[in-house]
Amino acid sequence: MKYYKTTFKFSSTDASDTIDNETMNTARELCAALAGTAGYESFEDTDCGINGYVQKDLLDQDTLKEIIYTFPLEGITIEYKTEDAEDRNWNEEWEKEGFEPLIIEDRCRIHDIYHEVDGSYPIDIEIDAKQAFGTGTHNTTQMIVRKLTEMNLNGKRVLDCGCGTGILSIVASKCGAKEITAYDIDEWSVENTRHNATINNVCNITPVLGDASILKSLNGTFDVVLANINRNILLNDMPAMADKMHAGTLYIISGFYSSDVPMLRSKASSLGLEYISQNSSEDWTLIVFKKL
Repeated sequence: MKYYKTTFKFSSTDASDTIDNETMNTARELCAALAGTAGYESFEDTDCGINGYVQKDLLDQDTLKEIIYTFPLEGITIEYKTEDAEDRNWNEEWEKEGFEPLIIEDRCRIHDIYHEVDGSYPIDIEIDAKQAFGTGTHNTTQMIVRKLTEMNLNGKRVLDCGCGTGILSIVASKCGAKEITAYDIDEWSVENTRHNATINNVCNITPVLGDASILKSLNGTFDVVLANINRNILLNDMPAMADKMHAGTLYIISGFYSSDVPMLRSKASSLGLEYISQNSSEDWTLIVFKKL
């Protein structure tokens, strides 16, 4: 994967003032949350702000500029510089350390390769993350996993948009889905989905490399469409996703904030998608729609 590194430097609008630690931490948290809507996926603190890392193909320049010029923390301005990041695995240390097993409603356990399978759970999934988003530790992934485990997917055809590690595809398979097509713009994610499907003894997932334009080449429609993607990509790709739905298809989306819900509902409604429900976790939101 090729990344950009953006250096965000915070300063006080009053040149004579310095930024206290509490305000600096607030600015860091707020900037990271907003930058996530522009495609950024990882951050590190600096003395004067934060560095953000984003895949080159996923950076939304217009949203980035909007964040900088409308930053909502009074008395703080941001200077930023974007350059090519060092070509390396930014998740390498995290991959070495792994993550603690995640339990969802006593129905699903998700763990890394350093933890053993626990047969006491109906669904036990092992994830070997290789530069791909989606281990189950993020709120949005957890919400979709929980929703899938509540559904009857027996015999269903599922589409996983932006599959990352393939975790949602694997959960769908374990919940009875007949076949799953999973696509991602990142070749690492496609290979990681294939790898994780193999180690979980799942053989009904077809990983595909590409963006939403590849949907035109897929045969037929899907019974369930999943998308854990940021707001701007959802708004852009929703028409292509809707074209792969039939009447009654469930469209389950997350990867955005509560404040993004009105515009996503409006876009979905224009495409014949009926709002069914939503729920949130720490301001991250999941919405379920149904194709009319």
